[in-house]
Amino acid sequence: MIGTGMMGLEHIQNLRVTPGAELVAIHDPVAQSLDWAKTASAGWCEPKVYENGEALARSGEVDAIIIASPNHTHRSVLEPIIEAPVHILCEKPLATTIEDARWIAEAAAGRSHAFWTAMEYRFMPPAAKFIDQVHGGRVGRLQMLSIREHRFPFLPKVGDWNRFSRNTGGTMVEKCCHFFDLMRLIVQSEAVRVYCSGAMDVNHQDERYDGQKPDIIDNSYTVVDFSNGVRAMLDLCMFADGAENQEEITAVGDKARLDVLIPEGSIVFSPRVGFMNPKQVEREHVGVDELALSTGQHHGSTYYQHQHFNAVVRGEGEVLVTAEDGLRAVEIGAAAELSAREKRAVTLEEVRT
Repeated sequence: MIGTGMMGLEHIQNLRVTPGAELVAIHDPVAQSLDWAKTASAGWCEPKVYENGEALARSGEVDAIIIASPNHTHRSVLEPIIEAPVHILCEKPLATTIEDARWIAEAAAGRSHAFWTAMEYRFMPPAAKFIDQVHGGRVGRLQMLSIREHRFPFLPKVGDWNRFSRNTGGTMVEKCCHFFDLMRLIVQSEAVRVYCSGAMDVNHQDERYDGQKPDIIDNSYTVVDFSNGVRAMLDLCMFADGAENQEEITAVGDKARLDVLIPEGSIVFSPRVGFMNPKQVEREHVGVDELALSTGQHHGSTYYQHQHFNAVVRGEGEVLVTAEDGLRAVEIGAAAELSAREKRAVTLEEVRT
């Protein structure tokens, strides 16, 4: 494990309950973070502390490395270890800039071992079943997709690094890469144009760090046009922690509408019935294993992701989220950040050049 702060601890909690997994090595430049990791692994493993990531990667003691360091450090962490004979799971976003994300994706493409971008939201059981039903044709031909996340503000992190866009890539990269990844996965096409209206209107207004005010968006609407004609929208609010459901995803096709509500776990199917005819709504509940729910803050998704990654490490599975997927999500997020700043539509071709 490289990076043992808040997200690193969630990975450790999930590794503890992953059959066959053992935490043998950790690195973090912050002593308090290392202490957290030791406490989290007590009674299970006694990981060796390494002075740097390269020594850890080339120790011969590890099969896989999880990178959970701050966003802006991902490239510098990866540069000395990208050619090491170990499997790598790198937390989202892949990087804070398209340039760095592209470097990582190109370097990962030539590796002999697996590279996995951590996009946990794909693995929430209700979301995963929803996606399967959309791909299975339950709504007919998909035309519109909307994702809403109404949640709590960004949490405090070590050194308050997540309060500034220079460290995170901006909210549309840091937080919303999850949703842009889901859009690509569900729509099965590539984005061509982004329009984002967003600002920092409520959160962090009175906070100062070395005299500097945070600059991270706390609410936005983002519309993404895809090359196959599907349009998608993200509705983000980070001062709506009282909402009953944190995530709501809706797919509308030419035959039906399908919704998934998380953490409620409901999938709601609403076929077209014609004007003034009785509704024929169907609801089902998708449960989540209590063990998975108890080991993190992402509705069990980190647990399920680890089971898939563990299979890859053992040579029994395939990478489900590639570095290329990570790059594409960063591109859309970067386009959304630019769009919000300049109050105009931004093409993906523009940000890629």
